[in-house]
Amino acid sequence: MRLLLALIVPWLQFFTIGRPISGLICLVLQLTVIGWIPAAIWSVYALSQYTTDKKIERAFERRD
Repeated sequence: MRLLLALIVPWLQFFTIGRPISGLICLVLQLTVIGWIPAAIWSVYALSQYTTDKKIERAFERRD
């Protein structure tokens, strides 16, 4: 679901993962027609980093 959100409304996806400043920067980038594609790519990349960080946190929680 977040991946679809990252492609359609990239700036909103940043708010769902707790990065509001990046979301505002992405919104400004998305307002330009040319900036939509880089905004979507950046959003998908940030989402992949977020999921990786969550997996690492769960792994460390299991170890303790």
